[in-house]
Amino acid sequence: MQQILVRPKITEKSMRAAGVGVYTFEVTPHVTKSAIKAAVEDAFKVKVVRVSVVTRVLPTRRTGSRRLKVAAPAKKFASVKLAKGQSIALFDLKESN
Repeated sequence: MQQILVRPKITEKSMRAAGVGVYTFEVTPHVTKSAIKAAVEDAFKVKVVRVSVVTRVLPTRRTGSRRLKVAAPAKKFASVKLAKGQSIALFDLKESN
């Protein structure tokens, strides 16, 4: 079985969304919403209500001495909304002083 969840996306915007129960992950490019839902539920023992995906395609760029066009790989991100009252501790960045 291939790895579905590549890594969590930790940005200011994703951390604000995590405050209301929406968590963002980078996922492998050809995975479906149902597979993402099952992977998150299995990995974090939570109930997923909704899954939204977006694919970010970068434009081609010219590189090398011959100035060949090179396409950057596409990345796919999934935002999962959890059931009310549930959270993922991975996104909890509160200071413990």
